[in-house]
Amino acid sequence: MLTSSIFRSTFRPSSQRCWIHVEKRLEELQLVLPPAPGPKANYNIVCHASGGMLYVSGHLPVKLDGTLFTGRIGADGRDVSYGYEAAQQAGLNILSTLKAQLGDLDRVEHIVKIFGIVQSTDDFKEQHKVMDGCSDLMMEVFGKTAGYHARSAIGTSTLPLDISVEVEAVVQLKPFVK
Repeated sequence: MLTSSIFRSTFRPSSQRCWIHVEKRLEELQLVLPPAPGPKANYNIVCHASGGMLYVSGHLPVKLDGTLFTGRIGADGRDVSYGYEAAQQAGLNILSTLKAQLGDLDRVEHIVKIFGIVQSTDDFKEQHKVMDGCSDLMMEVFGKTAGYHARSAIGTSTLPLDISVEVEAVVQLKPFVK
């Protein structure tokens, strides 16, 4: 993980930037961020900062109560709306990580890319509709200018812990000066 307190105290916002108050937007949307998740395997960072960009590791669809959205999406499994909710929950977990790492979601300049993996049956061809759950969330929270992003969505026959989706993100941070 980034050392949040050092990362936050080393930089101050440029006085030329206008903050959009993402926290207020979350309240307006009646969205509650879950606790920021930690790694679930043999790695010790959930995101890596480099050159004004933040690369966010794959996030799971962990609900507020700690349970997971599980199972395959497709004809003999879960439906698209279940997958959409799972992708949305993974997106909320990404937002939690961003808040924990940055201290303030207003530090996000732009959601650059979302990459989603959907556990699905071989005949399922609507992974893109499942990943709309995460994409729609980012656009609702950050607005069209900062939230609209490039995206990839792929299907796979299995995912760790039987999760329905896993989502990664690339985020551009607002410029800061020392």
